[in-house]
Amino acid sequence: MANQRTCDFQDFLPTMAQKLGGEGLIGELCNGFQLLMDKDKGLITFESLKRNSALLGLGGLSDDELLSMLREGDMDGDGALNQMEFCVLMFRLSPDLMEESERCLEDALQQELNGL
Repeated sequence: MANQRTCDFQDFLPTMAQKLGGEGLIGELCNGFQLLMDKDKGLITFESLKRNSALLGLGGLSDDELLSMLREGDMDGDGALNQMEFCVLMFRLSPDLMEESERCLEDALQQELNGL
C-alpha cells in the first residue's frame, strides 16, 4: 500500500463550459485532441499519448495509467481514441458536468411530459 500512487484531479470542465458555452467547450476539447493525437493517424494512440501527455500536465503517469485511459474511452476497440471518443471520455470523467447534463435532460423530459 505504501507504493500506491494517487492522482489529484481537479475538474475544470464545468468552469470551462460555463465560461465558453457548449460550442466553445467542444472547440477546446477538439484542440486538446489535436495536441494529443498522432498526426499521421489522426487518432490518439498509446505512443502519441505518452509523447504528448506532458503538454497537458500528465507527464507523470505510468504506461499502465495511460493504457487504462485509452481503454476507458476506446468504444470501437481499435486501441486508440478518435475525436468523438476523446470528447465523450472527457465528459464522462467530469462528474460535475455529467450531473449538470443529467439535470438538464431530466428538466427537458419533464417539460415534454407536462406538454402532453
